[in-house]
Amino acid sequence: MTKRRAELAHAAVFVVPAVVLVAVFIVYPALETLRLSFFDADDNFVGLQNFVQVLASDDTLNLDRFPNTYPAWGSLIHNAVWILIHLPVTVLLGIVLATLLHNLRGGAAIKGIIFLGVVIPMIVGGVLIRFMFDSGAGIVPNFLEAIGFEGVVTRSWTAYPQTSLMALILGSILLWTGFSLTMHSSGLSTIPKELYEAADVDGAGTLVEFFRITIPMLAPVTTVVIAMTLLWEIKIFDIVYAATRGGPGGSSMVLSLQMYNYAFRALEQNLAATVGVLLAVFTGLVGIWLMRRNAKEVNG
Repeated sequence: MTKRRAELAHAAVFVVPAVVLVAVFIVYPALETLRLSFFDADDNFVGLQNFVQVLASDDTLNLDRFPNTYPAWGSLIHNAVWILIHLPVTVLLGIVLATLLHNLRGGAAIKGIIFLGVVIPMIVGGVLIRFMFDSGAGIVPNFLEAIGFEGVVTRSWTAYPQTSLMALILGSILLWTGFSLTMHSSGLSTIPKELYEAADVDGAGTLVEFFRITIPMLAPVTTVVIAMTLLWEIKIFDIVYAATRGGPGGSSMVLSLQMYNYAFRALEQNLAATVGVLLAVFTGLVGIWLMRRNAKEVNG
């Protein structure tokens, strides 16, 4: 019994500090954030009023891109638009590029160049996006103007509400595609070559092999890529902060930046906590989906 107690005492030396750190820096802040979302600035319980103010207030819809508005609901819409465009494009580009570059001479160098978008700091990525879509120095407006386009697409995209969000989404596709490409390239190396050889013997074409072999065999990798991309899109902050600050007129505001504005500019800690709870819920939903998907694959 004495030996058992000694073992427990030795284990506690290592476990207790970790438990204390987790409780102080993770559990308590999470619970306090949840509590703040149900109280007002005077610490009065208001139920779901903060969530209503964040999600359903008329003055936060921002559907018409009015200047000087801070659209929480608009931010949620912007995150949703980001996901609807960015997610399928990056996943599909990653699969296609990985397949095209898999056996190509010099493909590794091209993959490395594309992957640079992932390893650079996203703050730097936001600055690059701003310059990329600038009418004076940017390649996108000048290229469109050179091939005959006119109007808002030949001006600085990040300076106009009609194009600021799309500039960020297109720029983020360039930055994030390298992640999808690298993951799917790793997945391709695990597919048995015998499957493609058998398909060639049967007379299957390249497209048939791609849709009947490559995509199904890459499904586990694609699931991880989708989950990681969703999490990145939900919590996107640094690109938007560096490129547009959520403007002009809130036209490119996203949830994480909205939470920052509530907390450190408007000093509305309760509303900031409310947005934080929403982000946690959305993140949790992605995590639950990923765990259930992995459990289904493991169980067959």
